[in-house]
Amino acid sequence: MTDTLAVTATVTNTGARAGDEVVQLYIHDRVASRTRPVRELKGFARVSLAPGASKRVTLTLKREDLRFWGDGDWVVEPGMFDLWVATSSIDGEKQSFELV
Repeated sequence: MTDTLAVTATVTNTGARAGDEVVQLYIHDRVASRTRPVRELKGFARVSLAPGASKRVTLTLKREDLRFWGDGDWVVEPGMFDLWVATSSIDGEKQSFELV
């Protein structure tokens, strides 16, 4: 990963009415020196869609979004991360990236 990772997903309204959806970006640090949450919310975007409409949504994940507080300072550790783009914290297809 460079300093910024763009994560893009397509959202489709399959219903018969216009509606809004909140697209959420979650990450998980597979191996960290501290216990980390199973999924950490790192970004979101609200999307309004007409019936049958689709829209591409891009969320940005920055290097600083991966940091955590440890030993009196902010820490960003290299390693493998999982990410999900979903409409809730329990949904989504897992993808992975490596921070070097």
